[in-house]
Amino acid sequence: MTNSIALECRGINHWFGANKVLFDVNLKVGRGQFLSLVGPSGCGKSTLLRAIVGTHLPNEGATLVDLAHGVSEMTPIKGPGRDRGIVYQHYSLFPFLTAQQNVALGLKLDQTSIPFRLFQYPKWRQLEKEHLKLAAEYLEKVRLKDALKLYPHEMSGGMRQRVAIAQALIMKPEIILLDEPFGALDESTREDLQRLLLQLYDQNREAKKNGDPPPYTLIIVTHELNEAIYVGDRLVGLSMYWDWKKSGHTRCPGATVVYDRPSPVFEPHEIREYEQFEKQREELRQQVFDPTRLQPIDQFVTYWDDQKHGKTTP
Repeated sequence: MTNSIALECRGINHWFGANKVLFDVNLKVGRGQFLSLVGPSGCGKSTLLRAIVGTHLPNEGATLVDLAHGVSEMTPIKGPGRDRGIVYQHYSLFPFLTAQQNVALGLKLDQTSIPFRLFQYPKWRQLEKEHLKLAAEYLEKVRLKDALKLYPHEMSGGMRQRVAIAQALIMKPEIILLDEPFGALDESTREDLQRLLLQLYDQNREAKKNGDPPPYTLIIVTHELNEAIYVGDRLVGLSMYWDWKKSGHTRCPGATVVYDRPSPVFEPHEIREYEQFEKQREELRQQVFDPTRLQPIDQFVTYWDDQKHGKTTP
């Protein structure tokens, strides 16, 4: 089954006053892909993510999402929407709600109003039971079935981040965005949550085998290269270190995509052999992070050609 395009960035340019941040960012993300986005500090990774979320639209260009699964034209993103869910590094759970209630909250706000809950109370109570049941199912997906009634202060950082992931998943967004989601966690907890993402990727592969659309399309922004290679099936490097002088610019017009290649796919419980990562990690260091190597913009942007020649994960 060939993936349709779930998300597209077309000619994204963004700046803050005289500070040029993003330049001509073009990116297509296939449905079911797990894309890792890396780049030097200040290169605009979070700015690009906010353009996709819709909270900060680009100065020029457009981001589009496929809401009709290829049946009609893609829809331009004009603001936040439930088709995109995001998980930040600093999870924001309501301290007075249990894990189950926190996960069900998005459904409550999306499907009901205050007048409905006040004046159609019996119907609301029934719907609330359905929401809580579904929230319990999603907490079980992230391996928190025994933590339904715990409040945030009773949970570890890793548990709270699992709740935040369940909050995003329950809304069934077209795109899941993760902005440095595990950066504040200890190494053991971080690895545990990375394996959780690989389990979601496994569900994608199972869906494809059955001829169904993969349920999860994910973009993760991370500064940790091993994590980027481990959890993604595609690596995109955003950088201001490219040969902009050859393109006729007198100053750097902003960061753009300088690296776009497949990355290996790992099983959730496979033992990590870090030497498998070394070649691609070194490529990233040189082509994305090294300010002394200003390479042509498209030299390492090969993902779609690689896919055409069967070098990507089906």
